[in-house]
Amino acid sequence: MKRIKLFTAREAAQILGLSYSALKQWIYKKKIGTVKTGGGHYRISEQEIDRFLYRAGGKRGVERRREDFRSVSGRNRLIGRIVDVKVDGFIAQVRLSIGGQQITSLITADAARELRLKKGETAAALIKATSVMLVRP
Repeated sequence: MKRIKLFTAREAAQILGLSYSALKQWIYKKKIGTVKTGGGHYRISEQEIDRFLYRAGGKRGVERRREDFRSVSGRNRLIGRIVDVKVDGFIAQVRLSIGGQQITSLITADAARELRLKKGETAAALIKATSVMLVRP
């Protein structure tokens, strides 16, 4: 059985780029799901944080985003949490969880090492494509 990773409210606020008091308001207004410990403290699951992670990145000012990620001209930037990094030879496979969905990127092993990509950390997927296909379910 897979264990669910839980974060304190302070840790969750830091991951989402929010103030602690703003996250507490989300908790009180039930905007974000929590689990209460026996001692009455709130814990937020990794999956619940991931639901908001991609939104939190877009609300910060341009200057703050530039500090977090390299400045590039592409605007199709999806911010999420790294859920897996596999390095095999010259290639690294990196999976991101973004808003409850997962996206996989194949990059060079050197790039993965240079970026110091680690499971659980925040990263952005920059998508540059000349076409996007849609499929109706």
